[in-house]
Amino acid sequence: MLTRRGLIGAASAMALMLSGNIASADEVYIPLISKGFQHQFWQAVKAGADQAAAELGVTITFEGPDNETMVDRQIDMLAAALAKNPTAIGFAALDSQAAIPLLREANDKGIPIIAFDSGVDSEIPVATASTDNLAAAALAADKMAELIGGSGKVAVVAHDQTSRTGIDRVDGFVNQIKANHSGIEVVTVQYGGGDHLKSTELTKAILTANPDLKGIFGANEGSALGVVNGVTEMGRGEVVVIGYDSGKAQKDAIRSGVMAGAITQNPVGIGYETVKAALAASKGEKVESHIDTGFYYYDKSNIDDPKITAVLYD
Repeated sequence: MLTRRGLIGAASAMALMLSGNIASADEVYIPLISKGFQHQFWQAVKAGADQAAAELGVTITFEGPDNETMVDRQIDMLAAALAKNPTAIGFAALDSQAAIPLLREANDKGIPIIAFDSGVDSEIPVATASTDNLAAAALAADKMAELIGGSGKVAVVAHDQTSRTGIDRVDGFVNQIKANHSGIEVVTVQYGGGDHLKSTELTKAILTANPDLKGIFGANEGSALGVVNGVTEMGRGEVVVIGYDSGKAQKDAIRSGVMAGAITQNPVGIGYETVKAALAASKGEKVESHIDTGFYYYDKSNIDDPKITAVLYD
């Protein structure tokens, strides 16, 4: 079995052997390494990146591991992208610490890094194009408090505790409850890796352990779908479910009433702004350190509002 270091080395060597794919001096090549590829959210981010690439006349690639637990696989992808001598790199970190050695290497080579969706605990990225996840999760907490009458027990099912999005969404929700909704207790935070099947089982276990639970916050697309499935399978339709992101399954759950509402990001905007910022940074132009791509709360009452439909995706 290859070690992690061996995998990174193999990825780099493979990229170097593919000499035809190494960026030429006059080509603007910007690879984007995402946290995953299985959720519709990432397809929407890719659509925005593709749109920007077409408008700006640059070449991009967009890839991510099969699921959002595969940190080593993402590191391999970053190493391979770096070996192709790109103009700039877009990177959505699964683990905000693990990629820092490679990001330092990129920085030493003068290759600007634009973080997207999930930031990196480092000063290396020139900018981060993302939702204000702390504020968005705080809004989810306020909506939860309103829907359960300001008192009772709630839980959180999140995707991870290593990425910036995972950390900020949990902190944003939990801290808002503690600071502003003293009648509500967050009884547990569980992590399902963004996998809807694992998140379903976690939800069922939470409901079994807490028969008086009033609500659950699912902190990304896969987590939210797992919460919906778990609540449905346990026959606990009275539990208020608030999700994060969009996709057909979440929209259907909101229309049917199984999910009370959700936070939607602007994934197309995230992809677009990442490529735009990467090109600008490569030219030495000033780029804002945080590019806030916005968020909205949607439910049955506004899901068909044109402002909301513009940032939802299937």
